[in-house]
Amino acid sequence: MPAVDAALEPTVIVTDTAARRISEILSGEAPESVLRVSVEGGGCSGFQYRFDVTRERDGDDLVIEKEGATIVVDKVSMDYLSGSRIDFVDDLIGASFKIDNPHAVASCGCGTSFAL
Repeated sequence: MPAVDAALEPTVIVTDTAARRISEILSGEAPESVLRVSVEGGGCSGFQYRFDVTRERDGDDLVIEKEGATIVVDKVSMDYLSGSRIDFVDDLIGASFKIDNPHAVASCGCGTSFAL
C-alpha cells in the first residue's frame, strides 16, 4: 500500500477541552459509544452541525481519538468540515461545542448553522 501524504488527508482538529468534555459525556454512555459529528441540510443558514452519541461506525469514517474520547465524521460531512476546529466553550452565555469552519462564509447567531 503506498504511503499517503498526511498534508493531503482531510482533517478535523479537536481541542483538548472539547476532547475532555466528549470523554465525560461518553463515560455515561454504553461501552464503545462515540460522538458522531456531521453536517446536514437545514438550519437558518443552509447547513447545520449535528452531534450524536452512537455505537455505529462506517468503514470510511474519519476517526479521531484524543483524551479518552472517540469522534467520528462521515465521508460526506468531511467535505464540509475538512480543516475545521471543534472546541468546547463554557462562558457566561452557556456551555457548548463550537466549530470554527474555514469553509463557512456565514453562520447564525447560535453557531449551529452555516452557509458556504
